[in-house]
Amino acid sequence: MAKNVEIKARIPVLGFSDLKERVSVLADGESEILNQVDSFFHSRKGRLKLREFADGKAELLYYERQNLLGPKTSFYTRIEIESVFEMKALLTASNGLLGVVAKKRELFFIGRTRVHLDEVEQLGTFLELEVVLTESETSKAGMAIADELMSSLQIETDQLVSNSYFDLLSGI
Repeated sequence: MAKNVEIKARIPVLGFSDLKERVSVLADGESEILNQVDSFFHSRKGRLKLREFADGKAELLYYERQNLLGPKTSFYTRIEIESVFEMKALLTASNGLLGVVAKKRELFFIGRTRVHLDEVEQLGTFLELEVVLTESETSKAGMAIADELMSSLQIETDQLVSNSYFDLLSGI
């Protein structure tokens, strides 16, 4: 399984454009806008979701991550899906659909970190950092990078969120 270190922070709508400016200054290049719909399915452990993109592409993701404040390690597997409609029907029939999260995501890269500025329907605006780790790398290295970026982007610890968007929508 691939792994990364990630954080999620709630960003007030009024501060969202200022944050975008700070991210843009540090980013390696232009951002990409992604409209995503994530359908979550029952899973014995971890999380299983089908992510659909506005251009018709999709990917199936399985991940395991503790719900902790601050930087945390996430283990994940991601595969591209050709037949979105059929895959969604199969997963709904076999596992059961838990719920759906829709968001507009602006994706930036800062070094090996994926920076997401998210506008999540019914939840608000958020920042996610995902520091991609190599197979042999410890989480400690990724946590140091995440901490440094949080400082550079002026993300305070009281803004951090431990749960997924799905959990927040579900009131978990």
